[in-house]
Amino acid sequence: MDAELEHFKTAINLTEYMAFEGYVIDRHESCKNSIVMRHKASDDKLIVTRDRDQHWVYFSVRDESDNGSIIDFIQHRQGSSLGHVRCHLRQWMGNVPMTHYVSDVQPITKDIAAVVQALNKMPITATSPYLIKARLLSPATLGHPRFFGRIRQDTYANAVFPHFDQSGVTGYEIKNRKFTGFSSAGTKSLWVSHCKKSDKGLVIAESAIDALSHFECRPSEDRRYLSTGGKLNPNQKSLIQAAIKKMPKGALLIAAYDNDKEGEGYYQQLKELNEGWCSISWDKPPVHDMDWNEMLQSVKSIGQLP
Repeated sequence: MDAELEHFKTAINLTEYMAFEGYVIDRHESCKNSIVMRHKASDDKLIVTRDRDQHWVYFSVRDESDNGSIIDFIQHRQGSSLGHVRCHLRQWMGNVPMTHYVSDVQPITKDIAAVVQALNKMPITATSPYLIKARLLSPATLGHPRFFGRIRQDTYANAVFPHFDQSGVTGYEIKNRKFTGFSSAGTKSLWVSHCKKSDKGLVIAESAIDALSHFECRPSEDRRYLSTGGKLNPNQKSLIQAAIKKMPKGALLIAAYDNDKEGEGYYQQLKELNEGWCSISWDKPPVHDMDWNEMLQSVKSIGQLP
């Protein structure tokens, strides 16, 4: 292995180099383990991360053959020889300070890299046919800034909901009529909305669709939303506790669970995880066995909240 090339791959911050080449960070779509970079003068969209060997690596959302290290990035765009790349990077290292880049990203595994790559090829949507026609969610809700980038659509017109932990993307839920799936290479963590420092409430639902439905039935501009995608696993419990502790002490914690025995069980779990940090309530739909999306559909059929 060439020690100098290896040094380039690990020592040069690829987001910094891309900033030098005219790329800017899309902060709405980026997270701790994957940075979305867009070129100012073209539609080039790249995802930057670090692999388990600490190499800075990238892949293109537009071109599957365009991926690799900083060496590949330069050669793909300039057609340069390896010798030219060496000379260029020797001169560049440390001599071009930039401001619009990230200092570091969390390393990700090969499987999660595939998840991130697949997810970033899916367009963000506010017009999902399934969510609008079958679930009666409005485009205004799906396109609300609180949920920007948290709802995507794959090539089969499935609604896709990315999951995150403290490091970034871990996988994604897939929903459509009579179908629920999860990315095979991913891990279930939490679907989360965007957060604001001024938020006074946290809404937790069993599904992303229920969380969105609760927002539409109970509009609020100072609440953040998350869902577990079903039954809690041990990792999700710690993530929920961390999300609760990020709220101001005494803030409102709303359990938007189904009005049934299972929903009551989830509520009791949430009370234990809360540990008295927030003021907690179970905001259940008024009809037994109803969930929040069924509530939304009922509201739209009669034209008012009960």
